[in-house]
Parts: sequence; structure tokens; C-alpha cells
Amino acid sequence: MKTTTAYLRVIGFMVLAFFLLELIVDSGETWAIVKYPIIWAVLGMVLLIAIALEIIAAALQRILFSGLSPEVKENFLAAEKVREENRFGWFKRKYEEMLGAKPMEKEQEIVLDHNYDGIRELDNKLPPWWVYMFYATIIFAVVYLLRFEVFDGYTQIDEYQTDVAQANEDVAEFKKNNKDLIDAETVEQLTDPADIAAGKTIYTDNCVACHKDSGGGGIGPNLTDDQWILGGGIKNIYHSISEGGRAGKGMIAWKTDLKPSEMAQVASYVMTLHGTNPADGKEPEGEIWTDGNTPVEVNEMTVDSTQINIEATNNSVSDNIESGN
Repeated sequence: MKTTTAYLRVIGFMVLAFFLLELIVDSGETWAIVKYPIIWAVLGMVLLIAIALEIIAAALQRILFSGLSPEVKENFLAAEKVREENRFGWFKRKYEEMLGAKPMEKEQEIVLDHNYDGIRELDNKLPPWWVYMFYATIIFAVVYLLRFEVFDGYTQIDEYQTDVAQANEDVAEFKKNNKDLIDAETVEQLTDPADIAAGKTIYTDNCVACHKDSGGGGIGPNLTDDQWILGGGIKNIYHSISEGGRAGKGMIAWKTDLKPSEMAQVASYVMTLHGTNPADGKEPEGEIWTDGNTPVEVNEMTVDSTQINIEATNNSVSDNIESGN
């Protein structure tokens, strides 16, 4: 039993040392033992010290015990036995009570009258722990019935929707803190002024030589009109920046020089240049590109001219009717 107590003391000492190191060492949100692997060595030294102290204490106890007289030794051992019984006797008694078993010398009190070929049956009661757990399940069932059936508690659908909403918030927070985990398929247009300003800075440092400061185009195509050679929209623009333009046309792949978040910023800035129509803009190139989710804009001049044609046709029909034709 003393050996068990010594083991428990060493384990408790190690647990205390671990939490003290975690409390003392500043490691941010990461466990100190993960961020600073040297702590493993410190804990190893602490473990050796704790074992050494236990060995020294046990050796001193043996030396002192060997110097006692036989009568004192007997009294000491008897006192130790009483202390151990008092220390663990309560747990032993409770364990036996939870089993609810009868000792063998009292089995005659619970033997049933019937027998089968000399085989007798004991009227053992169910263990109290099993009975208590059964009662607990009944109480739980009643509470569950009242909570979710009588008082209209939340349903599995409500719980699912709540979990989905929380997951969406977690994903948005994760994307916010990990802006470089994007590609041409997952990129979204940024609208935050800080991102647009950062994109403009990147554009000014890297893109004006070919597309001009206004985006009107020089060596490269015009970025302000409706026509695109490799497709418009945030995903196509991001892909063109990342992978480069057409082979042999000079547009390099910027994915080796810019982070994914930076390419998203400059692509979003390029999106803001659409429709600015600078005076020095280059002639349109490529094909007109429209986003499938963008509502079609109706040309007012076309509507007006169509309305005029309809009115003229109506007037002509009226004149023919009046003239008898």
C-alpha cells in the first residue's frame, strides 16, 4: 500500500508541475509543452527528482524502523494497519454495499424452496448500482418527454439549423483569419476599403507598366470595358493573375510572387475599374463577358426607338382606317 501511495504522490507532483509550467510560460493560445518542446526535458528532470525523493524517504524510513525494538516495531505495524483500514475501509464497505451480495455464510437465508435435481436457487437481489441506474433512466425519460413533447422543445431540425449556422460562422471566421487558403474556385470579390486600397497598391507596383494606372491598357488589354480576352469576373481575373495570360503574350504567372490573399485584393481592385472609361483607353479586345448572375441591363435608347416605331405603326393604321383603306 505504501508503494501505491508513493506512486500517487509522484503522479500528483508531476500533474502539479505540468500545470505550473503551463501557467508560468507564456505560449499564447498554444500549449506551452507543444510550443516549447524543451519543457518535456524539464518535466523529465522533475520526474527523476520526485522518484529520488521517494527513494530517499523510503530508505530513511527503513533505517529508522530497523533501529526500533521488537515491541515498538509490532506496535508501529499494528498502528499502520489500523490507519490503512481507516483510510480505505470506507471505500471497501461502500463497494460491497453497491454490489448488494450476501456473504457465503449467510446464503442459507436467501435459498429458495424449490430445487432441480439438487440444484438450489438463491434469491439474490439486483445490485443497488443497477437499480439506481434503472431509476435514473426512468427519471430521464420523464424529463425528456416533458421537455420535448409536452412543452415543445427544440426539434432535431432546429438543432441541425443551429449547428449549420454556427458552422457557417466558424467557416467565415476561419476564412477571415486564413485569407491565403483560397484559389480561383473559392475566391470571392472583396469589398472592404482596406482590401481595395491594398489591391490598388499591388496594382500600382506591378501592373501599371502594361495596363496603365487608369486600367486603360497599353501593352496589355483595357481593363475597364466589357470585353475580356480570358473572361471577366473575380474568378477569371484571379486565375489570369495567378496562372498568367496567353502563352507568348507577356503576362506572367504572379502566383510565385504574390500570396493568394494579395491576388484576391488586386483582382477585386481590377473589378472596381470596370466602367471608368478613361480617356486614354485602348480599343476593346476579346469578347463581351457577362456574369450569369448579373441582371441584363436594358438599353434605354433601344426602348425609346422601339416605342417610337410602335407609335408610328399605330398612327399609320389609324390613318388607313380613316381613309377607308
